[in-house]
Amino acid sequence: MAKNKTVETEAEVEAFLNAVPDERKRADSYAILKLMQDVTGEEPKMWGDSIVGFGRYHYKYASGREGDFLLAGFAPRKQNLSLYILSGFDDFDDLRGRLGKHKVGKACLYINKLSDIDEEVLREMVRRSVEHMRLTNPSS
Repeated sequence: MAKNKTVETEAEVEAFLNAVPDERKRADSYAILKLMQDVTGEEPKMWGDSIVGFGRYHYKYASGREGDFLLAGFAPRKQNLSLYILSGFDDFDDLRGRLGKHKVGKACLYINKLSDIDEEVLREMVRRSVEHMRLTNPSS
C-alpha cells in the first residue's frame, strides 16, 4: 500500500519561514503561525518540505489505507498562502461570507495576503475545523 508523501519531518519551522523570500508573505506566515498555535494549542512542525502543521490525526479509509496528517496548517506558496482547513467548508458559509478576499479548494483556503481577510473570522474557521477533526477522529 502506498505511503502518504506528506509526513512530519524534523526540519526547523523557523528556518523554513525565514527562507520565505517575500517579506510580506514571511510576516503573514509568522502571524498565521501564531494564530494557529494559539487556536490549536499545538507546537508547529514541518510536514513535507513546505507545510507548517499543527497537531495530527489518524485516518483510515474503507480501502484499508491509513496514516497520519496534520489537524491544521499552512504553506507560503509563490502564488498565495494556502491554509489547510481539514474539515472542509460545507458548514462555513456564514464565515466565508465575512472572511474577505479568498478562494477555496476541497480543504484549502487560499489568500493572497493576510490584510485581505478578517483574522478573527479566520481564527474561528481554524477553531471550528480543529474541533470537528478532534471529534470525528478521537486519536487526534
